[in-house]
Amino acid sequence: MERNQVEKRLTWKTDDIFASDKDWEKAYAEADGLLDFSAYSGKLGEKERLLELLKKNDEVSKKIERVFVYASMKSDEDKRVSKYTAYDSKCAALFSRYSAAMAFFEPEMAAQSEDYLKSLIADKDFSDYDYMLSLLLKRKKHVIPEEQERLVAMAGETFGTFSDIFSMIDNADLPLPEIEFEGKKTKLTHGTYAVILRSGDREKRREAYEKYYGAYESLINTITATYYGNVKKDVFLSRAYKYGSCLEMALSSEDVDERVYKNLINAVRGNISAMHRYVADRKKILGYDKLYFYDVYAPLVSDVDVKMDYDAAYDYVVKGLAPLGGEYQALLRRGHDERWIDVEETEGKCSGAYSTGCYGVHPFVLLNYKPTISDVFTIAHEMGHSLHTYFSSHNQPYAKADYKIFVAEVASTVNEVLLLKYMLADTRDANLRKYLLNYYLDTIRATLHRQTMFAEFEYEAHTLAEKGEPLTKELLGEVYGRIGREYYGDAVEHDAHIACEWSRIPHFYRAFYVYKYATGITAAINIAHRILSEGEEAVKDYFKFLSGGSSSDPVSLLRLAGVDLESEQPFRFAMNEFAETLDEFEKMMKI
Repeated sequence: MERNQVEKRLTWKTDDIFASDKDWEKAYAEADGLLDFSAYSGKLGEKERLLELLKKNDEVSKKIERVFVYASMKSDEDKRVSKYTAYDSKCAALFSRYSAAMAFFEPEMAAQSEDYLKSLIADKDFSDYDYMLSLLLKRKKHVIPEEQERLVAMAGETFGTFSDIFSMIDNADLPLPEIEFEGKKTKLTHGTYAVILRSGDREKRREAYEKYYGAYESLINTITATYYGNVKKDVFLSRAYKYGSCLEMALSSEDVDERVYKNLINAVRGNISAMHRYVADRKKILGYDKLYFYDVYAPLVSDVDVKMDYDAAYDYVVKGLAPLGGEYQALLRRGHDERWIDVEETEGKCSGAYSTGCYGVHPFVLLNYKPTISDVFTIAHEMGHSLHTYFSSHNQPYAKADYKIFVAEVASTVNEVLLLKYMLADTRDANLRKYLLNYYLDTIRATLHRQTMFAEFEYEAHTLAEKGEPLTKELLGEVYGRIGREYYGDAVEHDAHIACEWSRIPHFYRAFYVYKYATGITAAINIAHRILSEGEEAVKDYFKFLSGGSSSDPVSLLRLAGVDLESEQPFRFAMNEFAETLDEFEKMMKI
């Protein structure tokens, strides 16, 4: 289907950002003309000049954000339109020029006295910037002199090379062979591999698994060198910025204490028995003598036939999120009726789904909707992101509106959990109930269990490199294989292929990122439970979190919603939720 064949009401209204491309080009030129901040360099010790700069920076950032979001959205409507691809590239260059122009800011601010920084934080004229300034105060000892900072900034493109190399290997040069799929010979791809792994054809799963991992193993020396280079880059930067470890540096950027990372690993490890049980249950349900890793995504419950068109699915999501109250439901309906959402899959359109937006305009959602249960959950998920953005933008000044990535998956997952609980309560179909329980189990396994396993591997790999240990393919395989055995248990065969799974994970090139998926689902499970058990008071507290933006550190914002990730309790609760869901699933499956 081409885009011009889609009903207008099912397309997002980019006019709400810019009425025309001509308006975009004018705004781009205006933003580009405002990038000279040199008049403020050397003057940040003067309160009036500093406040003037901060306000100017807000205005410039808003303009850049708006042109960037519009260009990205228009490009994603149809990747074949070179005009918007060029817009996208121009925005990337604009942002680079902006970053270079503001490179003096942090080093010069770090050179100010602690007393001066504290006086700014206490000054009501700087209230929009108090949290940002408190972060500067915390990071003061880690800021390097301006000339050194410029050198590091200049090397930024080089530092990104490791990720670029892996991306080229993973998306262009990986020697994936042909496989017969859906009745015809086709090249094995990441997409077809994921589909085959979830199919009921065991022999096809085995064939895809062996060919897929065989491709990575054929390039394992190159991938190992690339990953080791990326880890060494992390070690270099952590030492250049005077951090005690790569983990400390990564968590500092999000203002998160290391206790959160370690609580996650300790709690998941300490409650791993239910996960081992689930893997063993898979073996029993599937009736296999031996369970292999190509069996861990095989369907345990036959497909359920719940086919809703987009409008019906959206209405169902609104009903399912009733525990969040009338205001939340009204905003969901606005999103549907006022064209916040681009719904249909069309030729050239960006795949997948996401939420985006810019300050001063409502958020937007890209979908490629199909009438499946999974896509019903996708509506709830992406609108969770969007309403988190909506509440933060409407309750915080620009400087505090953008919430940190650490909490970015919380609201989306709260919506998914609430919708799933509604569906479980709403159905009397035993097969659908089994399917939903299994869906929840696999969601927790993939997002809490598996991402924590990844997080532990990253931690060990970086710790070894910090000690000067060379990261060879043998060492990385041994570390990953050992952790995998501990996380999955003895019910599955731990073969040589799975020991090199680390080599195919693109997120490892953005160190200490994946743990946020695990903390996100942990917080969401706890918040959803509190909303369902305590009602209005819990919803009010949750809205405080949604409205918080980056007005404080993300762990403190989550405390407003009743979740303290600096203790192990929320993680243990989430793992217990998994165990209780498994209990019910086992009863229904008569295990």
